[in-house]
Amino acid sequence: MQAGGKDEKSYGNEEEIGMKRFHVHISVQHLKASVRFYSRLFGTEPTVQHVDYAKWMLEDPRMNFAISQGGEAAGVNHLGFQLDSTEELQAMRTQLQAADAGLTEQKAQACCYARSDKYWVTDPTGIAWETFHTLTSIPVFCEAMSSVAQSGCCIPVSSIKAKATTAPSNCCTP
Repeated sequence: MQAGGKDEKSYGNEEEIGMKRFHVHISVQHLKASVRFYSRLFGTEPTVQHVDYAKWMLEDPRMNFAISQGGEAAGVNHLGFQLDSTEELQAMRTQLQAADAGLTEQKAQACCYARSDKYWVTDPTGIAWETFHTLTSIPVFCEAMSSVAQSGCCIPVSSIKAKATTAPSNCCTP
């Protein structure tokens, strides 16, 4: 499609836009009711669904929208960007490092039924931002990791600054 004489995807330099997909992960109290709500809202069923997790890979808007029920306080768990390649992930590192010197890198991290390479940063209000490239699907929600906070799905302790927790999590903890 054309918009304003340009290919609709070309808002600027092709290197800048790549194939990024915005990512939103919300912790919910009632997964079944939430799946019903978001399926109706988005007009489609989840792309991935398990007893504790659901994910919609939307194209309009281009978004990876995930929900999980695992003991975290209901609300925004984390935000981020999903990238299509290792090269795109490496290219984002400079921007992420400039935003937060406390950048945390994770290689082949198992979380949300996927194994991914990731970078985590935290914004000034304490919201964790995950930038990741998925390597493969896995059959479990997460694997026990000693460096993972009890306040969110697979969010490393070093990425939690001001994020308040109201309920302990059983996600990714031994």
